[in-house]
Amino acid sequence: MRLGIALILIGLAACSRGDQDPNLLNIKQPRAEGPDEFAVLPTKPLQMPQDVTALPEPTPGGANLTDPTPEADVAAALGGNAAVLSRPSSDRALVAYAGRFGVDRDIRADLAAADLEFRRANDGRLLERLFNVNVYFQAYEEMELDQHEELERLRRAGIRTPAAPPEPEAAS
Repeated sequence: MRLGIALILIGLAACSRGDQDPNLLNIKQPRAEGPDEFAVLPTKPLQMPQDVTALPEPTPGGANLTDPTPEADVAAALGGNAAVLSRPSSDRALVAYAGRFGVDRDIRADLAAADLEFRRANDGRLLERLFNVNVYFQAYEEMELDQHEELERLRRAGIRTPAAPPEPEAAS
């Protein structure tokens, strides 16, 4: 009798999710604890200036003497090209065309809310959560792009796909 009651209590405790956001990948590490690898910046060493009164006024969000180009440094560290961080004038027409129907300034907040709602609706069944089963791919399956089907669609439309493997030649 006691064993049965204990199992029921453990089962009910396992159903509790608290106020946590659903995590479709079921990562075991707690979300709020631990380091944020993107918050650590490899800054240049601090130096004492010759004349402290000659220092420029601080500019919040602007460059500083210790790390004048943080975005370019990150791009270079990740193997990218820092020269492409600023939008060239040749892209203005593309940006104007992309925003021709208007631009939603709150798109990030809207997408975050929609994604949270989707994850709450698709966070797995009780036993999947209880046994820490990954439901990420199952939840997003209907949104998945079939790369082979898309490649064939582009080729049928006459669009060149130089980065894709060549078409297999027909056997004669």
